Amino acid sequence: MRILLVKTSSLGDVIHNLPVATDLRRRFADAAIDWVVEESFADLPRLHPAVRRVIPVAVRRWRKALLSPATWSEIGAFRRTAKNETYDGVLDTQGLLKSALIAARARGPKFGHAAGSAREPLAARFYDRTFAIPGNLHAVERNRRLAAAAFGYSVEDLPLDYGIAAPPLAAPWLPAGDYAVLLTATSRADKEWPEADWLALGQALITMGMRCVLPAGSAAERARAERLTATLGRAVAAPPLGLTELAGLMAGARIVVGVDTGLTHLAAALERPTVAIFCGSDPTLTGVFAGARAVNLGGIGKPPGAGEVLESCRRLA
Repeated sequence: MRILLVKTSSLGDVIHNLPVATDLRRRFADAAIDWVVEESFADLPRLHPAVRRVIPVAVRRWRKALLSPATWSEIGAFRRTAKNETYDGVLDTQGLLKSALIAARARGPKFGHAAGSAREPLAARFYDRTFAIPGNLHAVERNRRLAAAAFGYSVEDLPLDYGIAAPPLAAPWLPAGDYAVLLTATSRADKEWPEADWLALGQALITMGMRCVLPAGSAAERARAERLTATLGRAVAAPPLGLTELAGLMAGARIVVGVDTGLTHLAAALERPTVAIFCGSDPTLTGVFAGARAVNLGGIGKPPGAGEVLESCRRLA
């Protein structure tokens, strides 16, 4: 059986789709699973042993340069790649118009959300078969149930398994011994946790015998990480890291604490003890989802205090 999965972005959404690959491989041992994903997240499905081939797209970059000949050359190359193989099923779990149009380029029957459960109802017009999946389920369960409906099996007896692993990162700058990863950066200001709380938490973790490692991306995120590490002392602001290196960093952590960001979901998917902090979003449908080793704290306008987060850290670590 040849299956194409379409889940292009964002990082958290791609992570939430990983259990689909696990379920499909369990039900169809000989399945050849390909995955279309945004180029910046392509390393993530490559971590899954059930994924045969990753097909990158660059929709975000293409949108910014639609008049460029190079853009249309890349789009043409993707179209040719998508039509190189005939699939037994093309599954779009994203439910957006852009993902439906991507799925439409592939050969094989197209499966996706019914209009009533797709994030963009118009997407349903591009599928050959559609399925109504309850909207009050966590994103992981929605993805799994859609795949099960499309390919004719049940997930009731299939335990949750993201299916990925990463070797712990070995780097000269990484502290020896136990360390905690603090993910302070997120996409919106209302999702950020106060720096005073990060300092209180970091100091308590240091007292527990851990060093703190703070990854960062943008200049503003790096400035915050450097402010915090300078005050904490037994802490380090990580240098710029790729997605595979970040997975390795978290794979070796004693505990990961993060705000609502894709990397926090990655830590949970890697089965590391994970505490997710929610300040401006609701964890009910898109919180970390990994059983007893991960916990969601807070909610919209209700950020948890440092003491509450520390209590969960002590319990999980």
